[in-house]
Amino acid sequence: MNRLQKAYISAGSNIGDRKANLDFALESLSKKGTVARVSSCFETQPVGFADQPWFLNIAIEFLTVLLPLDLLELCNDIERIRGRIRTFPNAPRVLDLDILLYDDIIMHDERLTIPHPRLQDRKFVLAPLAQIAPEVIHPVLKKSVRTLLESCPDLSEVRIFGCR
Repeated sequence: MNRLQKAYISAGSNIGDRKANLDFALESLSKKGTVARVSSCFETQPVGFADQPWFLNIAIEFLTVLLPLDLLELCNDIERIRGRIRTFPNAPRVLDLDILLYDDIIMHDERLTIPHPRLQDRKFVLAPLAQIAPEVIHPVLKKSVRTLLESCPDLSEVRIFGCR
């Protein structure tokens, strides 16, 4: 598959210079494809493990010829280069890159599930994504990102953070 694919990626950071960490992710991704659109920065309340600093989160529309597992490898490499150390689920992190959607592909692999399995449950992911792709349809749930955000059960606080 050498044709250009459209992927949506969530990027988050809550350790160190959060904005610089997100900028590093954007710069690194742009070396391997086209960063077509980027949401505003959102400051978001931690979910899952509450005793940690708030996150900055963005959504990225990324055009690439990379296959999904190759894109996952790229995202993991960018996280590692920036200093991410995986300790426990929902732990504080320098950088977190999650593939949310990849065209209309539905994929279940031991390393990667597309669409992201918790996409519809996370306001900190849906709010930035709805800003750049409100009409994109979740290929399993058959609902737009905007509709998913409107019906999201997540009550955590998500607010625009003026860094873009």
